[in-house]
Amino acid sequence: MICRFYRLLCFTALMVFILSNGLDAYGKVYIDINSPAFQKFPIAVTDFQNLDGQTGDEELTTWFSDTLSRLLKITGFFNIISPKAFLEPPAKSAQLPERINFSDWSVIGAEYLVKGGYQYHSENLVAEFRLYDVVKGRLLIGKRYTGANQDRKEMAKRFADEVISALTGERGVFDTRIAFVTKKGAEADLYVTDFEGSFVTKITNHKAFMIAPRWSPDGRYLSFTSYRSGNPDLYVADLIKNKIHRMAHFEGINLSGCWSPDGKKLLMTLSKDKNEEIYVMEMETGKLERLTNNYAIDVSPTWSPDGEKIAFVSNRSGSPQIYIMDGDGSNVVRISYEGGYNTSPAWSPKENRIAYESRKNSHFQIHTVKEDGTDPVQITFEAGDCETPSWSPDGRYLVYSLHSNNRQMICVINANGTNRRIVHEGSDAYLCPSWSNRMQ
Repeated sequence: MICRFYRLLCFTALMVFILSNGLDAYGKVYIDINSPAFQKFPIAVTDFQNLDGQTGDEELTTWFSDTLSRLLKITGFFNIISPKAFLEPPAKSAQLPERINFSDWSVIGAEYLVKGGYQYHSENLVAEFRLYDVVKGRLLIGKRYTGANQDRKEMAKRFADEVISALTGERGVFDTRIAFVTKKGAEADLYVTDFEGSFVTKITNHKAFMIAPRWSPDGRYLSFTSYRSGNPDLYVADLIKNKIHRMAHFEGINLSGCWSPDGKKLLMTLSKDKNEEIYVMEMETGKLERLTNNYAIDVSPTWSPDGEKIAFVSNRSGSPQIYIMDGDGSNVVRISYEGGYNTSPAWSPKENRIAYESRKNSHFQIHTVKEDGTDPVQITFEAGDCETPSWSPDGRYLVYSLHSNNRQMICVINANGTNRRIVHEGSDAYLCPSWSNRMQ
């Protein structure tokens, strides 16, 4: 069920170069993506060299540089310097720091430089990647990967994550996945794509309306609600064993919520007692505990990163609004006051902010707010509906569905509202995106 992209990479990292003072670079966090003063890193990526000294393999020479440049660009962190500005002749591209004329790169505005090479060894492709600090004239990190030729994309992704880690202190998200529902007429199924949107894999074959996919923390399971049997029942897909189990099928709504941070519990909304209330299920035993007990509708529960609190939606004030309660259902506090219809909360894994959708001027837009209800910020301004936000595991991005001018899209945006890009687009309806943790 999971395409080849999601399996463990067959190549291994063989070599790591870090200068004696390289740990200093790793210990600093250079990027604050939410800062108004944030500026993209100017970086140059040269064509890769054939380390066998052979010529004629031009496709790989430019493929590595083009692919890595594109990967770095879509993160929103980097300004990729055009190769037309390079002063260094490609034929004289040196790899070692003592042979690189860093002034040739600083004069064109590059602060960082990526060089690399490749060769074939026993029918395996060996690729080397190096990141240099142009200002300090030193090597920051180097990696060598070995695998089959078809693994070259994964090599580039892995090194792109390494570049982000070297400059920010935290890895990128190229090994994460985004689940979403594709609806065609009355039928729907669950799909998964990567951060780029280049691989799309079908997970279910229910051909029935479904909503609310949610990833387990280890990325192995996806919970969701499907009308496959005529009732909105809660299912869990095991992506390793390629099996789907029905976990809750009470009469009425069985709506999937978020997994606990340790993966041992699952929040859900059930209407088995004639009203939509929030429950928590122990995954190992199936034991249920009711958390809310109110005449109103309570839905869309999501855990805080530490598992101590739960954000949810309730219309107990007369319209759907965002509330927070303790993990046992006590101490309920309303936190959204701007807008008459606020729903789909998603708790940032890194900050005390909650993303949600809010209806403004007949359209839904994505907002964020601190968990105490202060500092509400609108981050999308589309001529359409932006719905069901979900955070990346590093808290730097949000994914959401966009329906605008008969266009149906899954979009990713930086947490500060910049760098919006389309991950998936088509004529079908795309609903309820959910972002996984990094692959384990």
